[in-house]
Amino acid sequence: MRLAVALAIAALIGACAILGPADLAPGRTETEVVQRLGMPTARYPLDGGATRIEWATGPFGRSTWMVDFDASGRSTAARQVLTESNLMAFQVRAPGLTRAELLRELGTPGEVRGARGGGQTWSWRYQTNDCLWFQVSLDAAGIVTSGAFGIDWACDAGWRRGF
Repeated sequence: MRLAVALAIAALIGACAILGPADLAPGRTETEVVQRLGMPTARYPLDGGATRIEWATGPFGRSTWMVDFDASGRSTAARQVLTESNLMAFQVRAPGLTRAELLRELGTPGEVRGARGGGQTWSWRYQTNDCLWFQVSLDAAGIVTSGAFGIDWACDAGWRRGF
């Protein structure tokens, strides 16, 4: 029985790995990408008439794919932005970014909470074996003040109940 459960879990994990757009070669049209990934969750303008389109899996999903399209509507890059290495690099450069820049970089957060002084804390779950998420603090003007990894209590709830 345990072997069957382990095999089922392994199959599900493997299936999740193929659902990402890793095979999206540059040069695809937006229509082709939407056929592959489904309806996007957001769009962000980039310089020179380019566009970044988001496919977020939140609030409990752990991936957000961003696909960049040039002004002619062809894809130029596709990447999963909620990786530990990307979040660590983002943490260093985050302070001072605007709300719009934050969304263009990490996409729609899994959770938004109010913070002292009229600010907000935005949180993203990411692919990790631990119950962690990445949180960004914004001041009342919508400027990023910090980014940090923290405990995702919703993830950890089962452990506290003894499951």
